[in-house]
Amino acid sequence: MNKSTTRTATTTADFPEGLDKGLWFIPLGGAGEIGMNLNLFGCDGRWLMVDLGVTFGDESIPGVDVVMPDPSFIAERREKLDGLIVTHAHEDHVGAVAYLWPQLRCPVYTTPFCAAFLEYKLKEVGLENEVPVHIIPLSGQAKVGPFTVDFITLTHSIPEPNALAIRTKYGTIFHTGDWKFDPDPIIGEVTDFAALRKLGEENVLALIGDSTNVFTEGEGGSESEVRDSLSALFGRYTGRIVVGCFASNVARLDSISRAAAANGRHVALVGASLFRIVETARRTGYLAPDLRFYDTADAANLPRDKVVYICTGSQGEGRAALMRIAYGYHPDVSLDEGDVAIFSSRAIPGNEKAIAKVQNQLAKIGVGVVTTRDHFIHVSGHPARDELRRMYQMVRPRIAIPVHGEAMHIREHAMLAKECQVPHTVQVENGMAVKFEGDKAEVKGTVWSGRMAWEDGALIPFSSPMLRDRKRLFYDGGVVATVVLDEAGLLLADPVVTVLGFADPLEDSHRSWVSVIQNAVEKLPKKARRDDDVIEENVRQAVRKVFAPARKPVVKVHVSRV
Repeated sequence: MNKSTTRTATTTADFPEGLDKGLWFIPLGGAGEIGMNLNLFGCDGRWLMVDLGVTFGDESIPGVDVVMPDPSFIAERREKLDGLIVTHAHEDHVGAVAYLWPQLRCPVYTTPFCAAFLEYKLKEVGLENEVPVHIIPLSGQAKVGPFTVDFITLTHSIPEPNALAIRTKYGTIFHTGDWKFDPDPIIGEVTDFAALRKLGEENVLALIGDSTNVFTEGEGGSESEVRDSLSALFGRYTGRIVVGCFASNVARLDSISRAAAANGRHVALVGASLFRIVETARRTGYLAPDLRFYDTADAANLPRDKVVYICTGSQGEGRAALMRIAYGYHPDVSLDEGDVAIFSSRAIPGNEKAIAKVQNQLAKIGVGVVTTRDHFIHVSGHPARDELRRMYQMVRPRIAIPVHGEAMHIREHAMLAKECQVPHTVQVENGMAVKFEGDKAEVKGTVWSGRMAWEDGALIPFSSPMLRDRKRLFYDGGVVATVVLDEAGLLLADPVVTVLGFADPLEDSHRSWVSVIQNAVEKLPKKARRDDDVIEENVRQAVRKVFAPARKPVVKVHVSRV
């Protein structure tokens, strides 16, 4: 459900009335999809934003690497936006702050690890001294406009994941963020069960929660078990070991390092984001000072059986380390037969083809590939069904609103909440405006929600003609036609037509582009031939008719007057 609506949605009868009164919830990202989270809470016309993240481009829009929610709805009301709370430092929750904050210009609240990570992001765009970032201690509290927000420590695949108890005069909303119940997370604190049980005694109005693993039975498992399993796995190999994982998974970086040390190996980091996360973790005390990480140039001098490379690119990203290594164009890391690549992560939905491409290329050059199908090398950072049930048993909300999932995840999560005796559930997607009234909640309309791309230092709406043309060029190709006329509109030379991206349909035909364009021009009245815009449109339509109905190429017409 990754579609964008049209901006006219905010001016139709579907736009919700009364947004300046009562308690509202409006997701602009992360509802109906996994990633790109942006959640809005409204109380009597004042607004609180929770998370502002990115997702990554796919083949549907060629050339776009970073995608984020369009914040236009709240940007138009930024004088009523009291603050942004970031629950944790994953890119799909914090990655858009540096790009979109200039449209919002509100205070940012988060805990120390995320604040340190955000500092790097802001420096990249020159905002490090402009954005007011308020650091909230673990289990701390923030007063943001009419909202009093308690931070509750959970566990996840990154340090300091926070759930939020958002208190208003209309009731308390519990926003889980990303979470799981890990009894031994290795890095960071364990879940604050006492705070969750205490919250459950307060007649919580609604739980807005993570749906990612709602189809997975049981529990997610502990990071400590992965460490032991990796240590045993590393002992099987005598060649180089490459491990692909999420850069932000600090506990996994620690586990890989300890497993390497147990097998007499040294660790090298491959990928700039890994060094950034390691530096953030050291600054905030989450990585021990005795862990040493080599750079790739130094590690290249180590014997094959003495090195473990930790790499970015476990999701098949085209510019990441694993892809470059697999295709032999990384400057410092090369793999040979007898080496092994371990994918210590799960596939994010939509990335399966890209991941398979990397794995197949590694296999072609003789490198062994180990995934979660072959060995226990990963645990998810999201709650499975038993963990969801336990959360509902503790918090006991009157309403459940599943988010952080595609449509099928949200529907399944809503059914699970009903099984857990939650009286009311609401299934949402981006742009839906949910109003809380008493013990119930209902969708009262929709607001503008869309997507934006970050490209060459600029934000580009997905609705822009440039991206639409790019997508059409990708699927249907393009045609460039040049027409040379005198001032009266008479053709002075044969038109020139260039077909891009597919075979020319007239190449072996009795028709020619010259005749097609001559007919388009010469059938116009004399007065119309003096108008370049009329010439362009008629030639464009004539060219497109040649391809109809099979294709709708992008057609560009250049009119030159002599």
